[in-house]
Amino acid sequence: MRKIYEISKTELQTLFYSPIAWLIIIIFVFQISLAFTSALDMRVTQMMLGYRTPMLTQDLFANPAGGLLFNVQNYLYLYIPLLTMGLMSRELSSGSIKLLYSSPVTNTQIILGKYFSMLVYALILIAIVGIYVIFGCCVIENVEWRWLLTGMLGLYLLICTYAAIGLFMSSLTAYQVVAAIGTLAILAVLNYVKMMWQDIEFVRDITYWFSMSGRSTSFLYGFIGSEDVLYFLIVILLFLSLTIVRLQACRQKATWTTSISKYVVIFVITVALGYITSRPVMKSYYDATTTKANTLTPNSQKVIEQMDGGLTITTYVNLFDEVGQSIAFPRFVNMDMSRFSHYLRFKPEIKLKYVYYYDSIYNPSLEQRFPNMTTQERAERLMELYKVNRKLFLKPGEVDKLVDLSGEGKRFVRELVRDNGERTFLRIFNDFEKLPSEAEITAAFKRITMKLPVVGFLGGHGERSIKEDNNRSYSAFVNYKSFRPALINQGFDVEEVTLEKPLPAHIRILVIADPLQKFTEEEQRNLEQYIERGDNLVIATEPKRRDITSSLLERFGVKFVPGILANSGEYSNLTQSRPMIGVKDISELYLLDGLRRWGAVVSMPDAVGLEYSTDKGFHVTELLATDSLSWNELQTTDFMNEEQKATFDSNRGEEQRRHVTGLVLTRNVGEKEQKITILGDADCLSNGELSSARRGVRASNFTLVQSLFFWLSDGEVPIDVRRPVFPDNNLLIGGDDMGWISVVFQWLLPCFVLIFAIVIWLRRRGR
Repeated sequence: MRKIYEISKTELQTLFYSPIAWLIIIIFVFQISLAFTSALDMRVTQMMLGYRTPMLTQDLFANPAGGLLFNVQNYLYLYIPLLTMGLMSRELSSGSIKLLYSSPVTNTQIILGKYFSMLVYALILIAIVGIYVIFGCCVIENVEWRWLLTGMLGLYLLICTYAAIGLFMSSLTAYQVVAAIGTLAILAVLNYVKMMWQDIEFVRDITYWFSMSGRSTSFLYGFIGSEDVLYFLIVILLFLSLTIVRLQACRQKATWTTSISKYVVIFVITVALGYITSRPVMKSYYDATTTKANTLTPNSQKVIEQMDGGLTITTYVNLFDEVGQSIAFPRFVNMDMSRFSHYLRFKPEIKLKYVYYYDSIYNPSLEQRFPNMTTQERAERLMELYKVNRKLFLKPGEVDKLVDLSGEGKRFVRELVRDNGERTFLRIFNDFEKLPSEAEITAAFKRITMKLPVVGFLGGHGERSIKEDNNRSYSAFVNYKSFRPALINQGFDVEEVTLEKPLPAHIRILVIADPLQKFTEEEQRNLEQYIERGDNLVIATEPKRRDITSSLLERFGVKFVPGILANSGEYSNLTQSRPMIGVKDISELYLLDGLRRWGAVVSMPDAVGLEYSTDKGFHVTELLATDSLSWNELQTTDFMNEEQKATFDSNRGEEQRRHVTGLVLTRNVGEKEQKITILGDADCLSNGELSSARRGVRASNFTLVQSLFFWLSDGEVPIDVRRPVFPDNNLLIGGDDMGWISVVFQWLLPCFVLIFAIVIWLRRRGR
């Protein structure tokens, strides 16, 4: 150890008596000072203008678009090769390597001595970063200091890995420039190797593990994974071992076959260690953020805890469904698997499988681009263009022996199957994100783990249907599979039911949506029986059908305001209802409270106002209401007819005031709380309204759907994936302080380093 220390000390003296080490530090300090003060000045300005400044720790330090730690990560790629290029090349070119060979030191001691000098230099760089981190801890209230320490650890491991690679490349040549270029080349390969040979199943796991891309990024986000830590350590040992073997070959004049065999053994051991440490059961994790932002939410963790036995997630990819090609084609398999890494953390026995096939689907674009071709010819052409192995793909009909995908349109889909036979589908969606989020994934897990609320949609009286081919359809928010907020994608099971006989016990939520006919006496008795047993209910009606549902609403002390709600705006028949419920009223309706804070509304065409009393045994809370400029129009019946334009006329009994358009009612029935929702418009949940976009109207009707059914299901689904708010949202400095902060960091600190370097250099020359 003494000899390693002496070699390391000599190397550091040589390094700091040369201008390159000091020049790198000076440039390093100036660059990160400029970036840090610019970002800090921007946040101070925002705070002084009255804007919110949330997540300041991430914004200033861990933001990919200008955060200090990310800037440092980007700079290291160029700095470290310049430092390491002379570690061994200088010895080889000057001939001093012969002195080392003749001295009583081993090859391992030489290499470790050289490498330890780089570890010390890396500590100096991290110490410089620590100056900014300490300053951030002083000026950011409730700073995420554990997160910052984790990010600094990731940067240190990255520098150490770069140094090991640079040391190896320096041992290969006597030319320092060649060593630096070679180091950059190796770093480039290690960053892009994850995209190489991913079509070959035997090779892709090896190349994917070898990739350095993103390894330190997880640290910068405040997350430590054992796989990433061990990756850096294994790669460091790999290149140090290769350097030692290289030195032995030069020193002992070993044959090339002996050296090659040693290289192969080292590589095989590295691959074996990488494979073992990357297995889910071998991994451990630490989330340094106070809100556990890199971890599944507690609700998701509870679902996984209740999932006994194994789980297999099989991804079915149709060659003709071009959406899935960029998600789970063979070259993207490892990247796709990483999307489930947070779930593998808590359930490492999850198995991920991929099935590729081709079969006809509705794809007019594909038929237009490849006309006059059979299914087989079109498939062969696509396989040739995508350069995929034809043996991977099942032929039409073969996939049907494994699973029935007809209900999914044979598009990209995943099937979740437990060992006990419970199964469900996990889909992608027709929106900007496409891939399912934690809410949808956990909802699918929950569906096959426990019994969830079943929603019954009443039929038999011309009600709004949940079938996609019905003009009065509710399919979008119920079972439209490509719509993310649809109930079927959020964990609900849905059924169409009638009141010809008592409703089944498993129906816990009943939806009565705009019936066109009155109920018979027997149907009324069955409905009353359902209400008395304490299960939940949704009633949505239209002004034109008030005579049909008025008797039903009287049961709850609710009646209609005469007329149709109107306003004097561009859309005279469109009621922009605003959420009235806050967290203090009903916490389960948190989504609506958020909608209110965002300034969004629920659009309700042809709505009717609601009035209520509280003498029916229910606690009544206003859910939605208009502004005070709306009135109940009593004359106009056709708002599309300009000759019948709605105008307010108080002489005819019209009232311009705030009108309630949605109510929630609660009461205790036995040991459970009964929840009832009444809406003065049925169109607000329809396919047409959910997909409508009007100028100047910020409508978010699907938020109403998710919020209501979360409340009606007693918080079971949709999954609540809310996280605590980061507390670091306040700076303890103001605009007047930025002047001296900029001077200190941008000028005084770099100048101090420059003066210190000059003093060291002059003392060296004096000796």
